[in-house]
Amino acid sequence: MQIGMIGLGRMGMNMVKRLLKGKHKVVAYNRSPDSVKEAVKQGANGADSLEELVQKLKPPRIVWLMLPAGRPVKEQIERLRTLLHKGDIIIEGGNSFYKDDIKHKQQLKPYGIHYMDVGVSGGIWGLKIGYCLMIGGDKKIYKYLEPIFKTLAPKEGYLYCGDTGAGHFVKMIHNGIEYGMMAAYGEGFEIINASLYRSAVDFAKIAHLWNQGSVIRSWLLELVESAFKKDKNLSSIAGYVEDSGEGRWTVQQAIESAVSAPIIASSIFQRFRSRKVETFSDKLLAALRREFGGHAVLKAGIRKAIALKKEELKKPKVIFGAEKR
Repeated sequence: MQIGMIGLGRMGMNMVKRLLKGKHKVVAYNRSPDSVKEAVKQGANGADSLEELVQKLKPPRIVWLMLPAGRPVKEQIERLRTLLHKGDIIIEGGNSFYKDDIKHKQQLKPYGIHYMDVGVSGGIWGLKIGYCLMIGGDKKIYKYLEPIFKTLAPKEGYLYCGDTGAGHFVKMIHNGIEYGMMAAYGEGFEIINASLYRSAVDFAKIAHLWNQGSVIRSWLLELVESAFKKDKNLSSIAGYVEDSGEGRWTVQQAIESAVSAPIIASSIFQRFRSRKVETFSDKLLAALRREFGGHAVLKAGIRKAIALKKEELKKPKVIFGAEKR
């Protein structure tokens, strides 16, 4: 099939490569010309603008967005609304809030443009292993797009989850669970780190051991092992842990649905706290985000400089005898 890809970041570029390996034809666009050139080297057809991307696609046009959630997605959908035609399809593959998906569908409906939401998990490993896809939208359009999903996902790695928003809803809950699992691993290794047995144990070997048939084995634990092999004490990493939104949305949904979710709620609050005071478990969380998603980490020692800079910015400045903030 032919598909347009907008957004050639860590995941978008690898998805282009996987689609090309699956013999699909890809038209690629990104704000950065260098990323487009790289996609062309891989075999894609490059586009210098959204207009050119749409022109190079044959009806019914399929356009996949791999952009940061929020304003970037909204702006591109608004622009595409004026460029696409009845019967064309927009796939939002980022981490948008599921209620935004419902709004996007309603905005596009008068123009006859179909909208699908796809929650994508797999991080920087998706090129080799495949991406877990959680899909929402019109089931007929899902069936039409299925060859693309089959190429991107591993065997049994994609699922139609329901009407518009269902894909991103399921992905949101997936990420909430991920937050809790990561926090539990972090706390466990911190307890070991504070024990009298610390000098005798190798964290990487413990993580490897626990993945050999134990009840807490997982891919995340494989990444824990990888992180400790690179830095056995995580001494080069600051325990500053960002969040990309899905954990907050999961907690908000739990409140809205009157569902008790103390573990997930605690894990997101832990990330907030990590930006002020770090712990060993925070270092592991930061390392894990780098391992599975390629997310940037702060180097040890940088935190203090950032905190001092923030405090400096808060101080009132005196200009010609008057305070200016």
